[in-house]
Amino acid sequence: MKKLAKNLFTTPWLRLVVVGLGGFILFLSLSVLPGWAKNVPKIPLSDPQEQQPVKPEQPVAPSPTAPGLNNPQEFAAFADKIINEEMSKSHVPGAVISVVKDGKLFFSKGYGYANLEKKIPVVADKTLFRVASLSKLFTATAAMQLYERGQLDLNADVNKYLTNFQLNNPFPQPVTAAQLMTHTDGTTKRRIGLAARTAEKMQPLGDYLADHMPPVVWPPGQLYSYSSHSIAFLGYLVEKISGIPFAQYIDQRILQPLNMRRSTFLQPPPPDLADDLAVGYQYQNGKFKAVPYLYLNIAPGASMSATATDMAQFMMAHLLRGRYEKSPILKEDTVRLMHKQHFTHHPKLPGTGYSFRERLENNIRTIGHLGSLRGYSSSLTLMPDRNIGIFIATNSFSGVHGKFLEQFLDRYFPVSKKPAPIKPITLSDAQLERFTGTYRDLEYPRHTFVKMSAPFKQIDIQKGSNGTLVITAPGLFFLGNTPKINLVPVAPLLFKRVEDDAFTAFGEDSTGNIAFAFNPLWPKIGAYEWIPWYETVWVQLGIVGFCAIVFLSASIIWPIRPLINLLRGKPFSDKQQLSSVWVVAGLVGTLNLVFLIGLPLSLWLIGIWKLVYGVPAVVVALFAIPLVTFFLTFLLALFAALAWVDKNWSLVARSFSGVASRMHYSLIALAALVFIPFLAYWNLLGFHF
Repeated sequence: MKKLAKNLFTTPWLRLVVVGLGGFILFLSLSVLPGWAKNVPKIPLSDPQEQQPVKPEQPVAPSPTAPGLNNPQEFAAFADKIINEEMSKSHVPGAVISVVKDGKLFFSKGYGYANLEKKIPVVADKTLFRVASLSKLFTATAAMQLYERGQLDLNADVNKYLTNFQLNNPFPQPVTAAQLMTHTDGTTKRRIGLAARTAEKMQPLGDYLADHMPPVVWPPGQLYSYSSHSIAFLGYLVEKISGIPFAQYIDQRILQPLNMRRSTFLQPPPPDLADDLAVGYQYQNGKFKAVPYLYLNIAPGASMSATATDMAQFMMAHLLRGRYEKSPILKEDTVRLMHKQHFTHHPKLPGTGYSFRERLENNIRTIGHLGSLRGYSSSLTLMPDRNIGIFIATNSFSGVHGKFLEQFLDRYFPVSKKPAPIKPITLSDAQLERFTGTYRDLEYPRHTFVKMSAPFKQIDIQKGSNGTLVITAPGLFFLGNTPKINLVPVAPLLFKRVEDDAFTAFGEDSTGNIAFAFNPLWPKIGAYEWIPWYETVWVQLGIVGFCAIVFLSASIIWPIRPLINLLRGKPFSDKQQLSSVWVVAGLVGTLNLVFLIGLPLSLWLIGIWKLVYGVPAVVVALFAIPLVTFFLTFLLALFAALAWVDKNWSLVARSFSGVASRMHYSLIALAALVFIPFLAYWNLLGFHF
């Protein structure tokens, strides 16, 4: 059966039909459609007259941990070239960078504009950027302060600290604060309703989490699945235990001691800072468009705004083991505990500390975090062994940090000696077959209708030549070029990536079958679950395509048949026509088709991203349709069964030409019956918001 389905949905002509019809109808709304612009606006990205001087101005002594990084002027030329190139290439209006070294600010500079309309330049110690998920590092720091004071047990059940609601956890293992910081608490993502349109409409943190905290779907402590709600929940624990509102706690216990006077978790920033907040932009159709300010209900996970120099002070505090100048925010042992690896899927793979995620580049362990928010992108990278920290932010969803960090490490920390090559092992075809199949990224919403974005998070792993595995992604026309990664086995459950020498590991379930692929696409922490053939994107698109075609035929025939009878001399008002069971078939087909087309079309026209504000009224109304067709479908199936049991059953046989009509009617009933479990599986049956 599995082989038959695989061959069926890989047939070229059928794939075109299925993708063209089914893909557009159901999944358009939840696909990322890349829009590639051809005309790059000619804006000055780095105007020397508008930049603050490089700091510090005095010579910097060479450091034993970074002997090549000692000349701010030389570094400025290096940074200018890369950042300006990446801003132009990626359509970024403004950017900022700060670099700390040996406990001091080594370099800071702004590029481009914080406000394009008013031509306000980015200034490193003045312009605020929304740093998005870098906020999580501050929330984790706050939690570790409570740990130091003995108020928060990192390994205790978090439910013991709650009074007004409890975390929904069906597993015997408790969810702990440590697991919240390592994203191993077992919860899923949530996108619907995480923001408000105005400050007045934001919910109190506890009230929001009581209604919107995703459920625990994996046994706690076993798998990494990134979620902003996990850290928002941690922030609520900080608020609950300390008795201080979260934003106020961060200000009093972290920002003020670090002299971060131009940073805040408040939304929007207070009046003395608001005018200096960089405007977030989206590049669309060859133009920059300002995006609305998102008032986030998950403030501890993503709401912070800060300047580059303020972020430098936070980096210095962590590199100096919890102290900035004379103000300690953490004990030295606590900082080491935060930075230590606490979870990894395999010893050869990068893992995570307490909110600090690690990577190994050029044989250097780095820890940090990335941030992205509509209109903003940021990154914070610490190299504890080298006493170096780098913060980069932009007022665009496109960042410049990736290319910059790559070239920074290659320039100042080149690999002088490559590690000894790892000798591959030989696996038989049967052994390689264990790993083949389709895998899906764990990070998708499972309990709302946005679950139907999951098929676009799939990869295929198949046997390659000479005892290798090959990773590809489904070749959907709207996803662009698909990656192709070759894996060479080096241990029974460990493979080396040929392209970049990173590793991919696999995990088994309790029966010994391969259940997970770890870090299959990128050399960073992540997990993919093996899925059965019937959950693959081609099968799901095939179901959608089949149902859509059948429903279309029903919706066409229903209004056309009376017209045909009229041309044959039969009156349109014939009571037999009005009472015909074809009315039921026509209603089911038409209503289901309206839902299939209406849902993605309405989301596309409204703007998919606006689901962060909640579900629009028109979409809510559309979700009433499947509930109506659910009951009509069983009536439809009953009529179809009667038509075959009793061939003289008047409403079908006499009216619609015998066998052919009964077959068509039965096909409509079959499609409607198949459609019900399909809707239920993807959370489209009912109001799953």
